[in-house]
Amino acid sequence: MQRRYPVLIEKDTNGTILVTFRDYPGATYGEDEEEGLMRAVDCLATYFIGCMEERTEIPDPSPVGKGKRYITLSALSEAKIGLYKEMRKAGVRKAELARRLSWHLPQVDRLLDLRHQSRLDQIEQALRVLGKRLSVTIGDAA
Repeated sequence: MQRRYPVLIEKDTNGTILVTFRDYPGATYGEDEEEGLMRAVDCLATYFIGCMEERTEIPDPSPVGKGKRYITLSALSEAKIGLYKEMRKAGVRKAELARRLSWHLPQVDRLLDLRHQSRLDQIEQALRVLGKRLSVTIGDAA
């Protein structure tokens, strides 16, 4: 399931649109709302990349209220975040995952990099060695 990340959108003092997150630090802007929301996706991904580098938890987003704004990350990014969360739950670090997969560490680094276009079958393989599986659902567009 693709997560929805609540955002707050307001006019900034300089006439741009300011986008902040209810659940995460950081903010971004845009000349208009559409640009602000596009930049928010990159801003949130950057925050999550930092969490992974620092080996800290990525908390789940709070529910989006009716009529409230939100962004979503790509399905591939969500799969990578899910893999990272499962690794943390299992106490498995990147080096251990690489060993279990018989991969080189840079391959695991790329697999967890939200800016790298990994193959879904590689994420599935990594989840399998953790005793998990990837499930995909299709829903109506928002």
